[in-house]
Amino acid sequence: MSKALEPTADCEVLKTHQPLNFRNGPYTYQIVREGNRSIYKITDGVNAISEPILFCFGQGKAGQTYVFRHNDVFYESRVSYYQETQSLDFTIVHPHSVPESLEDGLGRAMTVEAAQGCFACHSTASVSGNQLQLDHLIPGVTCEGCHGPGEKHIAAVKARNFKNLQIFNPANMDGDELTQEFCGACHVSFEKALLMPKQGGSNNLRYQPYRIFNSKGHNGDLRISCIACHDPHDKLEQDAAFYDSKCLACHLTVRGQAKTTTRSAPACPVSKQQCVTCHMPKIALPGGHAKFSDHWIRIVKPNEPIPN
Repeated sequence: MSKALEPTADCEVLKTHQPLNFRNGPYTYQIVREGNRSIYKITDGVNAISEPILFCFGQGKAGQTYVFRHNDVFYESRVSYYQETQSLDFTIVHPHSVPESLEDGLGRAMTVEAAQGCFACHSTASVSGNQLQLDHLIPGVTCEGCHGPGEKHIAAVKARNFKNLQIFNPANMDGDELTQEFCGACHVSFEKALLMPKQGGSNNLRYQPYRIFNSKGHNGDLRISCIACHDPHDKLEQDAAFYDSKCLACHLTVRGQAKTTTRSAPACPVSKQQCVTCHMPKIALPGGHAKFSDHWIRIVKPNEPIPN
């Protein structure tokens, strides 16, 4: 999460992939490096609009989208970089149609509220109240992004006041509140997803809190939360076998096994290994050039439609 947002000068994708080009009808997009800057350009062969990229959103493991200013308005780039193809393509949920003009083809002009939401989730200290304050921005999600201001916490630790550490600890929240209200504030909760247009079916695969809310038999279990499987202070584990112990903390290993207060969920009749490959399969996100683990935990049947 520390690389959820980077200033252009530090962006490794733009440093190492130059130039980047994309064509849509008569319009050509190009991102070129100039020293420690990257320039986003669209041209119809006669006229052009060029703007320096201010921030790179996403670390680039799946993709990366760019934010720039045009006529004093923040824009989300219409094209993004995708790691799978190592090239530019349409940004997710942006139109694929040929734009009517250079201005129309630049990208999505962001409202003040949209800009605040993007920066609040991808950086630290960039939003105060309802004000965007980019002069205070810390790139990425730092400790204070989740735990709040740390000055009083540091003072308490130095004073060895361990009973009153003066810091917010999300681990004290119950599972549903943690997943939907805290993590879901950025990763998209059930309620937030319902308010978003065109987010049905596979389009909401990225929204883990929304997906897990729909998981029959898991929603409402206070043990089920984001941190039940993921350590926010460590890198994301990619090995499916790593998560077997998480599943078997609640599920029995074999049928007929004696239940305990913590392990009472039924055993899988098929396997006790690689659980997530069957029950949380990776599914391709349309236009995303990447697969996401579907957090809608269920028995997935071949060729069935993706539930929304």
